[in-house]
Amino acid sequence: MKTATIITIGDEILSGNTVDTNSNFIARELKDIGIKVQQIFTISDEVSEIENFLKTALENSDLVITTGGLGPTKDDKTKKAYAEFFHDELVFSEELYEKLGKYLEKRGRLELLERNRNQCEVLSKATIFDNHYGTAPCQMVEQNGKFIFCLPGVPFEVKPLIKDQIIPFLKQQWELSFIHTRIISVVGVPESLLSDTIEDWELALPANVSLSYLPVGTRVKLRLTGTGDNQAILEEQLEQLIQPLKSLIGDHVIAWSEDAIENILASILFDKGLTVSTAESCTTGQLARLLTSVSGSSSYYRGGIIPYFTEMKSQLLNVSEDTIKEHTVVSKEVAIEMAKSCQKLFSSDIAISTTGVSGPNKGEDGKDVGTVYYAISIGDEVRAFHLFLPGFERNDFVNFVSQKIIETLIVWFEE
Repeated sequence: MKTATIITIGDEILSGNTVDTNSNFIARELKDIGIKVQQIFTISDEVSEIENFLKTALENSDLVITTGGLGPTKDDKTKKAYAEFFHDELVFSEELYEKLGKYLEKRGRLELLERNRNQCEVLSKATIFDNHYGTAPCQMVEQNGKFIFCLPGVPFEVKPLIKDQIIPFLKQQWELSFIHTRIISVVGVPESLLSDTIEDWELALPANVSLSYLPVGTRVKLRLTGTGDNQAILEEQLEQLIQPLKSLIGDHVIAWSEDAIENILASILFDKGLTVSTAESCTTGQLARLLTSVSGSSSYYRGGIIPYFTEMKSQLLNVSEDTIKEHTVVSKEVAIEMAKSCQKLFSSDIAISTTGVSGPNKGEDGKDVGTVYYAISIGDEVRAFHLFLPGFERNDFVNFVSQKIIETLIVWFEE
């Protein structure tokens, strides 16, 4: 199997100011064509640092992909490091300069042409892959049958370069093994107990199949990954291997071949022909975002409302002021009234409501940070649930609660 190393270059990533999404995307794309990513590094914009990691990567991998450090400013030093490492020189490309002019002219930014001129300097021995969405081209160096790609760092430039040019190139150059993955989503079993339950099955897995435990909120995803020369045979092998799990943990599995919780729920809603709406306070629209992130979600998602301010819960959802006074705004009683009213407002089969304190300060009614009540109404039945998640940062809190609510709804359907 061919192997790869990904190197992300940039002080802005090391400082935490910028999130590295490129490595995750590239690793997924390479996995899909049978290339195993062995290492992912994030390093600074220093020539010596870049050279050292290029050396390490080439010692251990057949493919190296670097992103970042190709801008027009003085702190972008990737090309210089490449030139020194490969004993090459940077030469100015009139062809690239002409293409850059046309690219900037289309965008009404021709005044930047001279400022970006140095981005048309490329390694004399490199193969150039045009960047159709940015000013820095992708360069590739081949050495001893290994390929080294030097990409810009902007994600919307990286993605088309990888998908449309680099992946097809690699598939032409190498005979690659197939990789097939199955994700089994397990709920209601702690990871340690799950491991004990399926230990004998796991130890009997063949050499070409590996298993990973991936805890996500209150779920555990079992990722089964197999490699082989025939895609159809590989898929059948994993299907057969999964069969014994149905008697071992079948009661706790909410999906046998799906990863994202929102996709699992979407499949159920599609199959049952049900619609859903949301009334979110403490999750501030994250539930709606998850539910609508699935293609075709307009067929089941009716709409949502974010009655964040206490009075809006009464004015928009007719939550009784007496209920709020008696039980406080963060309570199961309020969550239930919100869900019922939301269901009526959007004429949906299902409605979900949330009310809670995401922090960093206590709620207006004195409830502790991390307190959550949510309710789900299906038809004439409504159920309320309580969570307490102290110590969560605000964004983590919102994401965890939203994932947990969707899991709760899925489990309800499994009953």
